[in-house]
Amino acid sequence: MSGSRRCRLLAVGLLAVFAAASGTQASEAPAVRERDRSCARMARGIAKWERIRDINVIAGREIPAARAARVLFGVRLRYADRCLDLSQLQSLGSHNSYHIMPRPSLFAVLSQLGPQFLAWEYTHLPLDEQFEFEGVRQIELDVFVDPVGGHYGMRPVLGLLGEDPVAPPELFDPGLKVLHVQDLDFETTCSSLVSCLLVVKQWSDEHPRHVPLAVLLELKQDPIPDPLVLGFVTPLPFGAAELDSVDDEIRSVFPPDQLLTPDDVRVPGSTLEESVLQNGWPTLGETRGRVLFLMDNGAFRAAYSAGRPNLEGRVLFTNSAPGLPDAAFIKMNDPIGDFDEIQDLVRAGYLVRTRADADTQQARTGDTTRRDAALASGAHFVSTDYASPDPVFGTGYQVAIPGGAPSGCNPLTAPPGCRAQGLEPDGGLPRR
Repeated sequence: MSGSRRCRLLAVGLLAVFAAASGTQASEAPAVRERDRSCARMARGIAKWERIRDINVIAGREIPAARAARVLFGVRLRYADRCLDLSQLQSLGSHNSYHIMPRPSLFAVLSQLGPQFLAWEYTHLPLDEQFEFEGVRQIELDVFVDPVGGHYGMRPVLGLLGEDPVAPPELFDPGLKVLHVQDLDFETTCSSLVSCLLVVKQWSDEHPRHVPLAVLLELKQDPIPDPLVLGFVTPLPFGAAELDSVDDEIRSVFPPDQLLTPDDVRVPGSTLEESVLQNGWPTLGETRGRVLFLMDNGAFRAAYSAGRPNLEGRVLFTNSAPGLPDAAFIKMNDPIGDFDEIQDLVRAGYLVRTRADADTQQARTGDTTRRDAALASGAHFVSTDYASPDPVFGTGYQVAIPGGAPSGCNPLTAPPGCRAQGLEPDGGLPRR
């Protein structure tokens, strides 16, 4: 184990001890004690009504099964709203959620150039269909700067193939664009950040009692090689103004009461990190129907938080590290190599995202080792390219939250009364 990793784990351990000690002191407050007692009573009530539902008898009298189910549903829902918070859930995420694999003519050429391009052989449903039919509650969008419009309006590689190289009209409008790799892997279900977020908002408005949706943003500015000198575009950089534009575009779609921001979580007088470790995250009842945004890039953390060490006034939770004032969310994409560290972070109170698969490898082989580690790690967002199996590969590989309806109770942090059936009022996903 490297020295830096040992230091990081030590920091997590010390913070967890500090948070536990602080929690013990806080639990002495009458309001907190009463909430704990209330939640304990509701947890016992859930267990009691589950027994009643199974035998349909109460106090020696037979009761209708429908009544037992109705009462049980209400108790579970009240418990979820009052006694659970975001750190006690586990939700399914999708990786590069906008992605459509390159069109056949282009993919045939790319796949001949090298096996690395096989990593692009996956296609996601539109965002609202992922929410509706696959139970996805965390998505990922790759974002490029384009303040004038048209910066990504030409695809010269398509001209080389004898196809129209002009991008769809939306690419010529000003604003942040969403795509995977400029000039090569550019097919998407929504082309701009605003258009993607409008899809999210419409689905959220139609399902106001959903568990919080998380949107992971990866900010991209790296050029790619152009060996044939086709005129590949060089991405524009993210500076201070461009980082501000990310917040501005999000706020242009979502009103304040539909967002969950760092200011909503931070306790006055405390850092953001102290707030989540000592006071926890808001309850599910306080965050239903809301959307939170997470920054994938560690490289932009310092610039985004400059002058705002606790992300004051910001929309995104940064991908940070234990011991930093803005640490509330941490990305750990290797659930096998980082399994123990993920569990330490989850138990301490940070939100964690990990990946169940990568580069189509697991779907091609059917190997579930990484998926099973991701789910068992307790990471709050488990991201995949396969919320539904891909029939092309024929392995049946798929990722779903165990018992999820659609989200589930976190295997490390959920209290005894947590039931997946109580997390969203409809009790599960609509039928196709």
